[in-house]
Amino acid sequence: MLLTEVLWVKPGAVNPWVIVDAAMNDLARVAMYDAWHDFEAVRPTGEKMIANVAGPVCESSDVFAKGREIDVVRSGDLAIFRSAGAYGATMASTYNSRPLVPEVLVSGDRFEIVAGRISAEAIMAEEHVPDWLK
Repeated sequence: MLLTEVLWVKPGAVNPWVIVDAAMNDLARVAMYDAWHDFEAVRPTGEKMIANVAGPVCESSDVFAKGREIDVVRSGDLAIFRSAGAYGATMASTYNSRPLVPEVLVSGDRFEIVAGRISAEAIMAEEHVPDWLK
């Protein structure tokens, strides 16, 4: 699964938009081929809403769900995308200089980070402007 934080819920023309901190670079399957990933609150209240779920990258394909029944969430809530699967991390990228999410292996009440986050600073350190463009 992919753990994400709700940044804000903003009104939409028909349904509200739930904006999360995960983006299309973290879970590319939706943008690439309209894959379905269940979206659930980590601490559901039992209330449901019809909403769109989108990431913070300013791209029209940074949308995880449209017009979907989901748990009611608010800014600061944690939520998960189910079935992100092994390919979630394999297909992830540093698009828009966004850091990769860390990968965590969980077994019961034990967990371990098995692939750390690459910082934005490390990504930017590898990006160079040619002298002839300065």
